[in-house]
Amino acid sequence: MMQQAEDFRQETRALNRLVSSLPVAAFNRPTQFKDWTITEVIRHLHFWNKMAHYQLSDPDQLIEHLKQMQARGISMRAYEAERLGHLSEGALLVEWVSWAEAAADLFAQADPKARLKWAGPDMSARSSMTARQMETWAHGQEVFDFAGRKRENEDRIANIVTLGVNTFGWTYATRRETPPGPMPHLVLTAPSGEVWLHGEPTESERIEGLAEEFCQVVTQTRNVADTSLRVTGPVATDWMSKAQCFAGPPNPPPAPGTRFTLTRAAV
Repeated sequence: MMQQAEDFRQETRALNRLVSSLPVAAFNRPTQFKDWTITEVIRHLHFWNKMAHYQLSDPDQLIEHLKQMQARGISMRAYEAERLGHLSEGALLVEWVSWAEAAADLFAQADPKARLKWAGPDMSARSSMTARQMETWAHGQEVFDFAGRKRENEDRIANIVTLGVNTFGWTYATRRETPPGPMPHLVLTAPSGEVWLHGEPTESERIEGLAEEFCQVVTQTRNVADTSLRVTGPVATDWMSKAQCFAGPPNPPPAPGTRFTLTRAAV
């Protein structure tokens, strides 16, 4: 069984427990992420979970959706709304969880190294599930912040740490820049208390602290200034100022102080 598929499943369930506890009135209130509402967050996750399912179950369907978006020049959010906007909040949650569970079931039995079509370059089945977990976790952060709840992470965020490490070069490539040096040494404390090490040991280029805060920085749900990460060295400082573990054009991190957990729910 592919562990990343189970980790994606558990990430979805954790977010669903939170979202399902919120009043319906909360679903159309803006979050701190570009004023997206919770409905838009779940709609986005649901649509791309379906596309991930199609990677294995019906690749032609995936390609057709991608072609339609491109041919019509329609934005991703507009296309998601067009396809899923008819669903009530309750129906959207049911469909989102159902398709996520089905995708996890499907990928659990897949060859982790199988090459699959996607919106960008082809990717492995393992990478697809890691990306789905990462996106669920990252977009989940604005919901936790909105609800005024501190997230209790588990060690499955190791997948997101690994994605952050693997995209060190991508952060620069998407900006048409050259990394200013080798990837810094990471010394990260997991939710369980275990210490995760990445990169060549060095004291001059080093990032040390909580693994969940590293994940927040590379997914751009927090500015590094709003974390307790200890960042040493010019390469480490530069990377953490613009780290980006997701695909697409260069995206700036949120400004300091703009992403945080509210002291009470914004309902």
